[in-house]
Amino acid sequence: MTQAHDTARLAGLGTEAVRPDLHDLDQRTTADLVRLAIDEHLAVDAALEHGADALVAAVDAVTERMRRGGRLIYLGAGTPGRLAALDAAECPPTYGVPPEVVVAVVAGGAVGAVRSTEHSEDEGDAAVAALDELGVTEADAVVGITASGRTPYVVAGLRSARARGALTVSVANNQGAETSDVAEIAIETPTGPELVAGSTRLKAGTAQKIVLNALSTLVMVRLGKTFGNLMVDLALANGKLRDRGRRIVEAATGASSDAAAAALEQAEGSVKVAVVMLLGDVSAADAAGRLALGRSVREALRSGG
Repeated sequence: MTQAHDTARLAGLGTEAVRPDLHDLDQRTTADLVRLAIDEHLAVDAALEHGADALVAAVDAVTERMRRGGRLIYLGAGTPGRLAALDAAECPPTYGVPPEVVVAVVAGGAVGAVRSTEHSEDEGDAAVAALDELGVTEADAVVGITASGRTPYVVAGLRSARARGALTVSVANNQGAETSDVAEIAIETPTGPELVAGSTRLKAGTAQKIVLNALSTLVMVRLGKTFGNLMVDLALANGKLRDRGRRIVEAATGASSDAAAAALEQAEGSVKVAVVMLLGDVSAADAAGRLALGRSVREALRSGG
């Protein structure tokens, strides 16, 4: 593909379009600007509806890989990469998974995760090298996130991951994205022109954040990391979380505050063990045994050991 052809394709993307009705944006009142910004984000809902069926498929497919011991690996440059890093960082404290189970590969490495390194999004070879270093296999799921759907770093990474047999998922904000052709599952949320033309950290970034939130959250629900809507695998790493853990045990079991606290102490801080102890009327050791091999609370209560 010639540079002129690639430039024309980029200019034709919805996320790169310029809204002529906003030519006087910088001259409008602050009240008008706030209303515009709020109304802009209402359009994200329709874009998310467009990608809902593909998101369903992605949740189920990623869950299946992770049940076999695979990882969820995000791949992105710029804003998508930083959103991915945020989502990955929240999974260990919320769902008790080791940090290496949900990983963000960001263009520019550790620097790119916290600071703009715009040149790195064109470095496809760097994405391949990063996946090499992670040792990506067919057990893993690799999710590439890109507003345009044609970011070289993400395209090259998805191609490499698919060649290794990994599940590949594309998250893009344009229809007919290049990454959609590369990946097995394509989540397209066409958010259209931005309030500030081309600034895809706005609507496009909001849609990406919601997709990643939904994907990781619902995969963890499917993996038994919740009991109903209670996060029974959270890490009780500070005072606030210890209090939350006790309240979760109370909500899950109907136990008093004192009984929940006592069960947590016997369970050595494991909310999941404490819940099974109280609902199953078993010891901490028995509850922990029932929860072995990744069982959910419901499976542990049905198992009888």
